[in-house]
Amino acid sequence: MIISTTNAPKAIGPYSQARQVGNTVYISGCCPFHHEDGSIVGTDITEQTHQVMKNLQAIVEAAGLTMNDIVKTTCFISDMNNFVTFNGIYQSYFSEGIYPARSCVEVSRLPKDVLIEVEAVVVKQ
Repeated sequence: MIISTTNAPKAIGPYSQARQVGNTVYISGCCPFHHEDGSIVGTDITEQTHQVMKNLQAIVEAAGLTMNDIVKTTCFISDMNNFVTFNGIYQSYFSEGIYPARSCVEVSRLPKDVLIEVEAVVVKQ
């Protein structure tokens, strides 16, 4: 089943916002794009991380789940010097102690030259 919401940006390529297979939801990489027009929200890691997490949360909720149902994220960051700021904001979107497994890697470039992208795997329990 395809998961889609107007509260997160439309896909900018041949992919879905999310796809549910059985009790698992796979969420495509979320970038700091505005859900109405696709424009980039923010110019620094703080603003962009909040927008990424809001977009991720909108898709999770469209699947009928919560952020605490996320079991794994992969985070792509354009500059590891921004990791501490990113990490603090990221953490604030989860209940204390209920953090998903995670990978975080620095990449040379992200779509539209944004600073951060996060994808997730969510399990309905």
